[in-house]
Amino acid sequence: MAKHRPHGESLDAVGDEHHMPRTDIAVTPYLAAEKPAASALNHRENDMTTLEVAHTADTDVNDADSAEPANLQQAMLDGMGGTKGMVYSALPVIIFVTANAFLPLPITIGISIAAAAALTLWRRLRGEALMSASGGLFGVVAASAVSLWTGSASGFFLIGIWASAAGALVTLGSLLARRPLTGVIWNAVHGGKHEWRADRPTLRAHDVATGAALAVFAARFAVMQWLYVSDATGWLGVAKIATGTPLTVLAALVIVWAFRRSTKRLIKADN
Repeated sequence: MAKHRPHGESLDAVGDEHHMPRTDIAVTPYLAAEKPAASALNHRENDMTTLEVAHTADTDVNDADSAEPANLQQAMLDGMGGTKGMVYSALPVIIFVTANAFLPLPITIGISIAAAAALTLWRRLRGEALMSASGGLFGVVAASAVSLWTGSASGFFLIGIWASAAGALVTLGSLLARRPLTGVIWNAVHGGKHEWRADRPTLRAHDVATGAALAVFAARFAVMQWLYVSDATGWLGVAKIATGTPLTVLAALVIVWAFRRSTKRLIKADN
């Protein structure tokens, strides 16, 4: 049946009505399909951001963990005056023992102090820090004062003997109290907020490190005290050098190991 055309309406208008594009049908499905795609893209971007943050945090922890032992070893070397400082510390002892074999005690002390002062000046001219350069001079002056007070050349080594005895007592006391000294120091350096004694591997590591320090102090005291009683000034000089830097370096290596182990188990685990 033919469609009734209202009066006055042209045939062209009727044709246009049939050929009009149906945008209401095409746009709606497109928008509906676009929303899930956009949502998936947002989720993917969020996941990538999370992974980047996690990777950055892990990298920072690893960098801090690997940097700490190197910094710690350097700090220990600096505390002993650096690598050259360990050599410099032996020179006044060698000069004192050599001069004492041929000269009276007052002249020997004067030569030792003059040599230590010249060495300090030379190190300062080379740009070393004041405390690092002058540490040996202060030690020689103090040792010389004790030697004059006792009237014996062996008195030059008394401060070192007393210091070794004190170190042995402190480290032994910390082990008996189940608070090894190296662990206390490590915790203090890292803010004092870690339950390091509750972690058995960490506690054992600091038992070993503090035990190493105890062994060095005890060996140094036993050998030098025996030589002091025997008034063997020359052998006291040899013992001071032999039980000084070499044993100190060995103990420092064990302490660095304990510090690294503590950092890996506690700081890296917390992060």
